[in-house]
Amino acid sequence: MDKSERHEKRMKRQKQVVDDSIKQADKDKGLLLVITGNGKGKSSSGFGMVARALGHNMRVGVVQFIKGAFSTGEEAFFRRFPDDVEYHVMGDGFTWDTQNLQQDIASAEAGWQVCKQLLTDPKIDIVLFDELNIVLKMHYLDTENVLADLAKRPAMQHVIITGRGAPQALIDAADTVSKIEDIKHAFRDGIQAQKGIEL
Repeated sequence: MDKSERHEKRMKRQKQVVDDSIKQADKDKGLLLVITGNGKGKSSSGFGMVARALGHNMRVGVVQFIKGAFSTGEEAFFRRFPDDVEYHVMGDGFTWDTQNLQQDIASAEAGWQVCKQLLTDPKIDIVLFDELNIVLKMHYLDTENVLADLAKRPAMQHVIITGRGAPQALIDAADTVSKIEDIKHAFRDGIQAQKGIEL
């Protein structure tokens, strides 16, 4: 048997495995996705799903925690679709910039009130809570209360939560969890954040 024949035989077996898995995936529900880890690309992944959802004519809600001291490219872009995207920036900047615990907690609580409104709106198909993991890690919000609110959302509403340090309880509750690893970053070589990449 030559290389091409072996490849064809292997791919036929692989296709059967994939086809069987697709047949078994017969449930339909709103997903809770968590994107965490120290690597770059957590928010980028979340906003990629937002763009994908818009391509399917879905309505989207975005709440950005922590960020807020400067405008980002994703905010500038998605605000171009006010009929399809509810966009809320609720942060005051990174915690090392604000240096005000009570202000950070108040901002997080105000942000979660906006999240709760989105989580009760059946017309919103997908929500992105950007950097919520950091807020939970810093204990600005109670994780169990957040999980309780998430559990009450409309059955087909998808939720994406990004940020470093996702608490274990959130990971346990999620349907899909991705951890982005930090292997190498330009910033450590003295290269500043770049528009279109980090900003």
